[in-house]
Amino acid sequence: MTRRIFAFDEGADLARSLPPGFRWGVATAAYQIEGAVDEDGRGTSIWDTFSHEPGRTRDGHTGDVACDHYHRWPEDVRLMAGLGVHDYRFSVAWPRIQPTGAGPVNAAGLDFYDRLTDGLLEHGITPNPTLYHWDLPQPLEDRGGWLNRDTAHRFAEYADAVAERLADRVGMWMTLNEPVVVMAYGYAFGLHAPGRALVLDALPTAHHQLLAHGLAVGALRARGARRIAIANHYIPAWPAGETAGDIAAAEAFDILINRLFTEPILLGRYPDLSALGAAGALAAGHGAGPADPGDLPVVRDGDLDVISAPIDALGVNYYQPNLLAAAPEGPLPFDIRPVEGRPTTGTGWPVVPEALRDLLLDLRRRYGGALPPVHITENGCSYDERLDDADRVAFLDAHLRAVREAIDEGVDVRGYYVWSLMDNFEWAEGYHPRFGLVHIDYATQRRTPRASYAWYRDLIAAHRAR
Repeated sequence: MTRRIFAFDEGADLARSLPPGFRWGVATAAYQIEGAVDEDGRGTSIWDTFSHEPGRTRDGHTGDVACDHYHRWPEDVRLMAGLGVHDYRFSVAWPRIQPTGAGPVNAAGLDFYDRLTDGLLEHGITPNPTLYHWDLPQPLEDRGGWLNRDTAHRFAEYADAVAERLADRVGMWMTLNEPVVVMAYGYAFGLHAPGRALVLDALPTAHHQLLAHGLAVGALRARGARRIAIANHYIPAWPAGETAGDIAAAEAFDILINRLFTEPILLGRYPDLSALGAAGALAAGHGAGPADPGDLPVVRDGDLDVISAPIDALGVNYYQPNLLAAAPEGPLPFDIRPVEGRPTTGTGWPVVPEALRDLLLDLRRRYGGALPPVHITENGCSYDERLDDADRVAFLDAHLRAVREAIDEGVDVRGYYVWSLMDNFEWAEGYHPRFGLVHIDYATQRRTPRASYAWYRDLIAAHRAR
């Protein structure tokens, strides 16, 4: 059960208080909205395979049709233009560009994103593509997926092919979306595609994704890309109590979920993994220290130089904090407990806007001058189907105020993208969650803006007016 979250005003004071030049956007992902999974030469992705396996997704939902954005993109671009957003963060479907994950480029797939890019620019919207939002070509998974180092090199070739066509018109590239979720949900616990359950043996997928990021940065730079980022998922880690065990559990979670995917990029080194109890299993056996590349036997000389190539922005995806308690037994040294005493969204997630402020302040404190400008590349919430979605308005208002507080305390936050423009296929939960500013009737594909759409439109207009 959900309930009303916060009182909110019309947002005029919020609009006035955010800095000039602050960029507004919305975000989506290819498999979640495009549909057309077997058209124009598109290959099979791991999500096509996974969602068609019985029991993998809620009620057996798949992304076969989704929001039919592949055919209806002009209407969706007009909806974005009506919002007045500066930026649209979408993802490119790797199987549309290289159906087998390697080899010749599928021209029809690139043509689609070429049309979309031009359509956005015609409406004054800057295209900000993400190259990987979880839809790995199935043939690459058949050869090991992100457990296979070769996938990183295939990703760089794919990045080069997309940049060759689009780099002259893109505002900001994002290499990967939430590599921690790919590692944890896809390979460690089997909740997402490809559905493996390797627990800590999934750690090589972290390194191979980070290597793919670094190699893609080089490929994008060679094609004249102007700005490059990565969109990381951050979960503030709260100890469940004041015991040493709970504090250590939160620290271990923070290392695995947050620091593991940030420090190699910004600092050129891995964090100490010994708190995970994995040091012995992961040590390369050549006496390297715990913060050395020797932590991961898959790390080769020069890899961290590639991974730490300078980026122009850090994407921060935030939804909720986690409460961690000591777990003396089991493969991981922490248990995740519910955050109590907070309002919840339709997905049962606690609503904690101040944790976003604290996360941003922690990033600045931890990384100092190594931290590039930040963009909130995802933030949003699911509620029921209602068009009068006052809870969503209150959620967005409160989280934007948390961003403003972080800016007031010196964090360089340049933009904010709502997840999501429209309701969509929400991975293992299928079509049940409703994250959209725009309601989708999946039977008819009718798009209907919610009250939150109007609120966001008016907030953006008020900010532009200043």
